[in-house]
Amino acid sequence: MDDTRQQTLTPISFFASHVRQYDSGGFRVRRQVLDARQSTLADVLGETRGAAEDQSFKVVTIHDEVAQGAKYVMAEGLRKVPPYYFTYLTYCKQRWRDRNILDIFVTEFRDRDEEYYKLALASGLVTINTKLAGLETIVRNGDRISHRIHRHEPPVPAKSIEIVFQDEDIIAIDKPSGIPVHPTGRYRFNTITEIMKHEMGLVVHPCHRLDRLTSGIMFLARTAKAAQLMGGRLRERTVFKEYVARVLGEFPAEEVTCDMPVITVHPKLGLNRVKMDGKPATTIFNRLSYNGETSVVRCRPLTGRTHQIRVHLQYLGHPIGNDPIYANRRVFGPDLGKGGSGDDDDIVGKLARMGKYEEAQSVAYEEIIQSSKKANGEKLSGEECDVCGTELYSDPGLNDLELWLHAQRYGSRVEGWEYETNLPEWAIEDLGM
Repeated sequence: MDDTRQQTLTPISFFASHVRQYDSGGFRVRRQVLDARQSTLADVLGETRGAAEDQSFKVVTIHDEVAQGAKYVMAEGLRKVPPYYFTYLTYCKQRWRDRNILDIFVTEFRDRDEEYYKLALASGLVTINTKLAGLETIVRNGDRISHRIHRHEPPVPAKSIEIVFQDEDIIAIDKPSGIPVHPTGRYRFNTITEIMKHEMGLVVHPCHRLDRLTSGIMFLARTAKAAQLMGGRLRERTVFKEYVARVLGEFPAEEVTCDMPVITVHPKLGLNRVKMDGKPATTIFNRLSYNGETSVVRCRPLTGRTHQIRVHLQYLGHPIGNDPIYANRRVFGPDLGKGGSGDDDDIVGKLARMGKYEEAQSVAYEEIIQSSKKANGEKLSGEECDVCGTELYSDPGLNDLELWLHAQRYGSRVEGWEYETNLPEWAIEDLGM
């Protein structure tokens, strides 16, 4: 990043409106609405060292600063975003109340380690209500927290977003695998909503969730109201959803219904499992083909639990072949978690190393990764950023960017509508199509 860019990327501000609300304990909750177009960095960060030295803090808005970072570079099949400055701005969540700021950072956010957050606090990069936060600062109800950071987004596949249908309210797309839907975690510009805004000129609102690695039919709305209406329709029992997956082994020829409950074991790592104290979940499976090693299966989820299809297939002993979590022998052992086997603490410990100290390795890519002499997936590279000292990651590989799970069809037989995408190549190889 050149010196000119560093000088221009520096402010942020906010506008807040207050509405009286009370939580279950009777405490007043302040609800604030931030206006990124009217807020400057100085408004939020206060007279910190950076704000005092750089006059642009008093001019550039949060919106303007973010827009300056929306640049894409296509290389080696990947869409990359050059590093940029960004100021996270949030208000104290209920579970954060009366907790130490360092503890909140370390337990809630995975992309940086504890040493980074200690340095950020010591360097004046974190403020609470425009005042510098320290290692011993306690976060209270209503506190406004800002964290200035030099961001490094992971690359995503340089695939186009195909529009299946659109009208004045709804846009249905064929979402590529490997791209998250909206800004979350380490991703901001490398997301469906931001790519569509910056490259297609479309401002859209997600109507439902589709995992980053899952491809297929995805509904987006042109307005927040339309998103709410469509989202409500998609949650109704009258809407049917059909996915296809390529799984390990010979899946039974007869129809299989799995109604085992699913629970999130570790939200930070995205680990979900079948547990009797989980939420009710039902998926119906039908085998479409078998090639001697893997089967293509149609999946019809009747509920919408996180990773439901992936977890149910693993439980049945037929995980999705290239699933970096649920088809990873280094995490679940030789039986790959069939029947819910494996100790949760042991699994969490091993999974935490994937994508950080070790490359994610599913059964489908074991030989490729083990035989290669160079990195074939995302993990810490041993290099550091010259600007912020952040440990850098290697580029993601196939196992980080693709999952053999595709949302093929959504529809409502009651309302008479249906949207469908073409099957991906991995699904039609054995179907003679």
